[in-house]
Amino acid sequence: MSVFTRSRAGKVLGGIAVAAVSAVLLAGCAGGGSSTPSESSGPAEDLTLKIGSVLPQTGSLAFLGPPEEAGVLLAVDEVNKAAKGITVDFTPGDSGDADNKAFETTVPKLQSAGVSAMIGAAASGVTKLFLDSNVAAGIITFSPANTSPDFTNWDDKGLYWRTAPSDLLQGEVLGNLIAEDGHKNIGIIYQNDAYGTGLFGVVKDVFESTGGKVVAEASYNDGDSSFDAQVATIAAAKPDAVVLVTFDQFATIAPLLVNAGLPASNFYLVDGNLKQWGDKVSVSLEGAKGTTPGPVLEDDFKERLNTTWTAAGNAALEDYSYAAESYDAVVLLALSALAAKSTTGADMAGKLQEVSGGSGDGKKCTSFSECADIILGGGVADYDGYSGPITFDEHGDPTQASIGIFQFGADNMHTRIDTR
Repeated sequence: MSVFTRSRAGKVLGGIAVAAVSAVLLAGCAGGGSSTPSESSGPAEDLTLKIGSVLPQTGSLAFLGPPEEAGVLLAVDEVNKAAKGITVDFTPGDSGDADNKAFETTVPKLQSAGVSAMIGAAASGVTKLFLDSNVAAGIITFSPANTSPDFTNWDDKGLYWRTAPSDLLQGEVLGNLIAEDGHKNIGIIYQNDAYGTGLFGVVKDVFESTGGKVVAEASYNDGDSSFDAQVATIAAAKPDAVVLVTFDQFATIAPLLVNAGLPASNFYLVDGNLKQWGDKVSVSLEGAKGTTPGPVLEDDFKERLNTTWTAAGNAALEDYSYAAESYDAVVLLALSALAAKSTTGADMAGKLQEVSGGSGDGKKCTSFSECADIILGGGVADYDGYSGPITFDEHGDPTQASIGIFQFGADNMHTRIDTR
């Protein structure tokens, strides 16, 4: 496998798929419970870190809510049980989507509660709608699933971070996968927002750099319910494969494409719609493929996620997308507070790159407890998480990540067939 690094981002559109090894009311000063940094190795006093989540309990990405929330809950539980001088006070909240705008209630509520950080949103387009407000309030916005390249150079005062890789990576892997499968002419249907347009652009550029051609493209807006015009545009060009950069709208669009004579076996999905569809889609998806950021998860981690999630009164998880990225976001925030000896957003942000290994001078560790001991002993921790090594660059982007390739069977359920 190859390694995707920020230094290569400018070249990412040109060649072979890069695989990585290797996710208003303004509080005057976010982060109640902060302590003044001292010269001692451990925190001057036990810290209380207030965080909230802005994750999709409703809306077109609601299928991502359970694994993401489970990841947050497990990390909060394990950080608190570790008893390393920091307690996480967690408040969950719904992001909804750009259509139902549940975040407009959640974000001001969390700001007023004095949180130091918010985990979310999942949708890049939703995060864009409240990020500047959090920056003004001095609150860290830490997304486990934002993939829009737009965030890399956002004027965020160092307060935006993500454990999910930019779509420069997913788009390149997907574009090359389609070419490797022998397709020469493709159509693309995409959502007209930060996520959709960004991923569409990368897939198109990469696929055409292989000698293929995008013969038709059609966009729609979040909240649209009719897709006949988009399907007609794609079908008229008779592509040999169709890329769908959508959210749950896929369930409506897929049958229309099949009825127009385009076989679902030649569909390519992305993280926004790669779910275990089962009988929720009225056509067979057998043979269709898709991509989602994230490594193969250890069975023990999945068992711990399910134990925590079901103990909270929920049904067992069907999907684990961005669970690791959500878990790692909480762990990194807690470690940054320990390293800064403070729960003020700006202080923690100043340590996030360091505790992820981005400074290059830390000691490797793979759990909150192990990393906390290094920090409390006066050392520098380099956390490698379940989502990967992470290793933040100066923009708050992970420089190492993995992309999973999945394929649907006859039951409309997908399995992982490769990792890049």
